[in-house]
Amino acid sequence: MAKQGKGAPKDAGESRKIVASNRKARHDYHVEDVFEAGLVLQGTEVKSLRLGRANLTDGFVDIDGGEAWLHGVHIPEYSQGSWTNHAARRKRKLLLHRTEIEKIERKVSEKGHTVIPLSLYFVKGKAKIEIGLAKGKKSWDKRQSIASREFDREKEQELGRRLKGLSD
Repeated sequence: MAKQGKGAPKDAGESRKIVASNRKARHDYHVEDVFEAGLVLQGTEVKSLRLGRANLTDGFVDIDGGEAWLHGVHIPEYSQGSWTNHAARRKRKLLLHRTEIEKIERKVSEKGHTVIPLSLYFVKGKAKIEIGLAKGKKSWDKRQSIASREFDREKEQELGRRLKGLSD
């Protein structure tokens, strides 16, 4: 089996089982760069994630001492867990390459940039999180993106009507 280098395409057969996604993130932020990170989890957290239970809406990433930490992500306690259950909103360590952490740290030091979780999923049995380096949108940016989306939808509808031979 050939080893993949940097920039090599990922295996097309590799499937993702998405546990949670932060749909509001792309509405509230301009996502400039996306990274995939591993998570350091406890046993009951993995079991809870396999049941499809997680919430990313309040989550953010902080760089502390050269390490990336995920804060505010809610993974509920495993219902069949015993006294070994985890805390639902504890901070979790992210597994990233040193160069990626340094790149994120440089960008976050600029005004207005933050790192947010976009989706949480399993790849080959390992829990992964997709984080995005983002800049907050202003309210007029949000209105502008909604207006352009509606314009594109109306344009597609009009094209469909013309192809069917219908006229207004």
